[in-house]
Amino acid sequence: MAINHLDPPTGQIADNVVGFARTLRAAGLPVGPGAVIDALNALRLIDIGKRADVFTTLESVFVTRHDHALIFAQVFDLFFRAAEEWKSMLDSVALPVQAKKSPPPATRRVQEALAQPAIAGDSDVSEEREVRLSVSDREVLQKKDFAQMSAAEIVEVTQVIAKMRLPQAELRTRRTRPDHRGLRLDLRRTLRGSLRTGGDIVDIHRLGLVDKPAPIVALLDISGSMSEYTRLFLHFLHAITDARKRVSVFLFGTRLTNVTRALRTRDPDEALAACSSAVEDWAGGTRIATSLHGFNKLWGRRVLAQGAIVLLITDGLEREADSRLAFEMDRLHRSCRRLIWLNPLLRYDSFEPKAQGIKLMLPHVDEFRPVHNLSSIKGLMAALSPAPVSRRRDLHRHAA
Repeated sequence: MAINHLDPPTGQIADNVVGFARTLRAAGLPVGPGAVIDALNALRLIDIGKRADVFTTLESVFVTRHDHALIFAQVFDLFFRAAEEWKSMLDSVALPVQAKKSPPPATRRVQEALAQPAIAGDSDVSEEREVRLSVSDREVLQKKDFAQMSAAEIVEVTQVIAKMRLPQAELRTRRTRPDHRGLRLDLRRTLRGSLRTGGDIVDIHRLGLVDKPAPIVALLDISGSMSEYTRLFLHFLHAITDARKRVSVFLFGTRLTNVTRALRTRDPDEALAACSSAVEDWAGGTRIATSLHGFNKLWGRRVLAQGAIVLLITDGLEREADSRLAFEMDRLHRSCRRLIWLNPLLRYDSFEPKAQGIKLMLPHVDEFRPVHNLSSIKGLMAALSPAPVSRRRDLHRHAA
């Protein structure tokens, strides 16, 4: 219904604000009952006949982070419309025709939130809509190939991936810090403390070594042969980038693109939209050797220092497989602490490294793992733990 005809904040306006809050919550904003009460109290102090005042008031209550402002503006614009536009709004997938610009990154999420029964006018639904899977459904979802999933299953997988947290694989550095269980004597602090007791050493201070999370560098193939997996892999990289700041992400097809800064955006839809706009060769050809050469020359020394772990996500189907590919792979392998190759083709039990590119790349990786479903991604998380299990036997089996 139109903002201009809202009742005073004791009747219909209260129902509208509650429904609006539910829509925001379904779209991903952390809106609780307390915020709804604050919004109702704030609306009593303004002229609710002015749309701009209502927008500013509700935004000041419901928006607590800068990256939520875009989603709030979309939900507000779509929610408070004339009643005759309601049905056509829910039936549409994109924005109205009069808005000739491309839809903002979070449009799909907003449309799904507005399509919830609680927002469409069903007053019997008072709780949030949650998807509950049975034990058997969860097992099937864990092992199902990403390329064979329906749209609803991809949404579920995306939500699971967003909650993943990368194990803190620590690297021992040469730096020290005060540690009462350390093995090294802190002579300076010990002698300084003895001045308080007339030169008698009472407390012995010790130093321990500082551990830092191992840097992670991801090289993701976005060529046409990887198009069915690219988006979910980007969701995974966004999840681990949000949790750890020492993650660098590069996309490559026929050229190399650094999207590390784009993936640091908190909202996943905005992050993936920024990656898409930064890449010019999406779903194109594959030039692994050229891309690796650009990475080794321009970025290797910047991001591979301090024992970085490299995740190479590609099917290895190189257009120009020659000795240059083997040279760049060997250079990359020597520059990092561990090189893990994640290949969706390993989903086939009968996989054999017959392609020339795969044969040239295999001798230069530490681990060769599948990455085509949730189970394989969780296996990767376990492999990145502080005490990884060696996989060189599998490498020799595939390379034979």
